[in-house]
Amino acid sequence: MGVYREHVVPRLVDLACGVADFDRWRARAAQGLRGTVVEIGFGSGHNVPHYPSEVEMVLAVEPARLARRLAADRVEASAVPVEHVGLDGQDIPLDDGTCDAALCTFTLCTVPDPTKALAEIHRVLRPGGTVHFLEHGLSPDPDVARWQHRLDPVQKRLADGCHLTRDAPTLVEAAGFAMESSEQRYGRGPKPWTWLSLGVGKKPA
Repeated sequence: MGVYREHVVPRLVDLACGVADFDRWRARAAQGLRGTVVEIGFGSGHNVPHYPSEVEMVLAVEPARLARRLAADRVEASAVPVEHVGLDGQDIPLDDGTCDAALCTFTLCTVPDPTKALAEIHRVLRPGGTVHFLEHGLSPDPDVARWQHRLDPVQKRLADGCHLTRDAPTLVEAAGFAMESSEQRYGRGPKPWTWLSLGVGKKPA
C-alpha cells in the first residue's frame, strides 16, 4: 500500500477533487477566512486560488509528499504566503490559540480520527476563531445511505481511508463549535459520493 498511497492516491484525489464544479463550493468555503489560517488536508492546493485578501498566512498540514509537489505551482502563484507546517491533522504542531481560522475540504472523510483532528483545530484556534469546512458524507436519503454503507469498505480501501458515511456538521458541533452556517445538498455526480456539507463553526469566545 506504500507505493499506492504515496504515488497513486494523491493523483486520484487531485483529479477527483479538482473538477470545475467544486470551484464554486471551495470559494464559498473560503469566504470569511482572515488572518492566520491553518488548513488541514491541504492536498494539492485546490483551495489556494480562493483565499480572500484578508488572509495573511496559511499554515498547511498535508502528509502526502506528492500532493505537496502537485501544489507547488498554485502555491508559487498565490498572493497569500503558504507554509507547510505538519503532516497530521490529528497532531498539529502549533501552539494553542495561534490561528484566526481553519479550513478543511474533503478531509474529515479521510483522516483516521476526525474527532481528534477537530479537537486539534479547536485547540489551535483563538477564542472566536472559525472552522470552515466542505465535506462529502452520509446522505439523509435512506436508499442512498444504504448504498453508502455497502460501498464504504471498498471506498476506504481504494481511497486510502476515505469514508462515505461521516456527517461533518455533526462532527464539528460535537467538537465544541457553534454552527454559524450550514448547508447540505447534492452536488453533481453519483449521489453516494456527492452529498455535500458546507459550513462554518465558531469556537466560543
